[in-house]
Amino acid sequence: MAEQKKLVAEITAMDEDFTQWYTDVCIKAGLIAYSNIKGFMVYKPAGYAIWEAVQKHLDARFKAVGVENVYLPMLIPERLLSKESDLVEGFAPEVAWVTHGGSEELDERVCVRPTSESLFSDFYRGEIQSYRDLPKIYNQWCSVVRWEKETRPFLRSREFMWQEGHTVHATAEEAEARTQQMLNVYADFCAEDLAIPTIKGRKTDKEKFAGAVATYTIEALMHDGRALQSGTSHDFGDDFAKAYGILFTDKDNKQKHAFQTSWGLSTRIIGALIMVHGDNSGLVLPPRIAPTQVVIVPIQQRKAGVLDKAFELKEALSNFRVKVDDSDKSPGFKFADQEMRGFPLRVEIGPRDIQNGKCIIARRDTGEKEECALEDLPARVGALLDQIQKDMYERAKKHLEEHTYKAADRAEFEKIFAEKTGFVKAMWCGELACEEEIKEKFGVTSRCIPFEQETISGTCVCCGKPAKKMVYWGKSY
Repeated sequence: MAEQKKLVAEITAMDEDFTQWYTDVCIKAGLIAYSNIKGFMVYKPAGYAIWEAVQKHLDARFKAVGVENVYLPMLIPERLLSKESDLVEGFAPEVAWVTHGGSEELDERVCVRPTSESLFSDFYRGEIQSYRDLPKIYNQWCSVVRWEKETRPFLRSREFMWQEGHTVHATAEEAEARTQQMLNVYADFCAEDLAIPTIKGRKTDKEKFAGAVATYTIEALMHDGRALQSGTSHDFGDDFAKAYGILFTDKDNKQKHAFQTSWGLSTRIIGALIMVHGDNSGLVLPPRIAPTQVVIVPIQQRKAGVLDKAFELKEALSNFRVKVDDSDKSPGFKFADQEMRGFPLRVEIGPRDIQNGKCIIARRDTGEKEECALEDLPARVGALLDQIQKDMYERAKKHLEEHTYKAADRAEFEKIFAEKTGFVKAMWCGELACEEEIKEKFGVTSRCIPFEQETISGTCVCCGKPAKKMVYWGKSY
């Protein structure tokens, strides 16, 4: 046990320094490594495996609603990016420019994509002539580069991986329906696969995507009470189509501008997984997304028959993602290492267990242990994985509910944020000046205008004038 305590002690306690705890988990659970290029991360096998699982589950959900995958170039000519003024203004401080090809200076500088609206719009301009060519429901899995000043693993880096969907429609109504449909896909994915509850709503005009008519978001609450924007879906109306000349002949034989949407979810979601479910021992991964669901630890593995039995159990659990830890480390070290890496279940098997026809199963999320007859193991593992998935969601939902507050007036709003962490539901007049004052005075931002509205009071929490909407406010990553 001394080895286990020593290993766990290497992770800073969450309550002592949450930021350092997060970094410790990312590094010591083997998820990422820092590269020799400032702000760029190396995704190690354990970290990339989580992203592969995210891709697999989310891509299946996309295809179920008619999405097709494509891939566009990573470089964007400046003339294309500059066609949409809001887009240029929104991303200008973060754009990485390429000015030379080999030793030759380029005639026109090109940027490494910070996002691909301009490329998709230019592509669609040549693909669409008639209403019969619509809709186009495309998505690409790729990386983007944004020259962030401050970086943190998964949450904010100069290059990150994501998916970006870009669709084109004949009518504004179809575009709006697709925008909200994809937001619901994200919310369902987070709840059902990641065990993360979210708040769905619309961003204020101040917080919406550059160039969008409307931006919708899912907001998750981390263990430390900060919000994380976990997925966004944007309705562009026909503004991009007008800027890039996307015209089609409609059924009435008239030329019209198309309507577009864009939606994305990135590797930031791995940061959410860590900060929603992790504990002082490290990662806690939901079974549906965990690259390894069960790890089998042979006890006294040098004794005859122990390793054979461990691999026999692995074969019996072939319906699950299983590995055998047959390294030469001590059991105590293995237990601590596996806890840090977040495997949902651990199965322990030793000479005495084999003799008794039993094994020990340990849950990562609660630490509970139980004996299980070897012949019952597959059924019990399946039941436990389902239960862990459900329990993790319920714990995260309870945390969200217990850290969501209501403020009827400015004094109550200020008091809550001075003493507590989490979301605060409060009324807003809709004025930009009040939104900016709240950010300046209290250090919080509007997270979203939720679809499910309620009336906390009749007046704005900032200025006291008549309120128009209830808003979720909070500190965020």
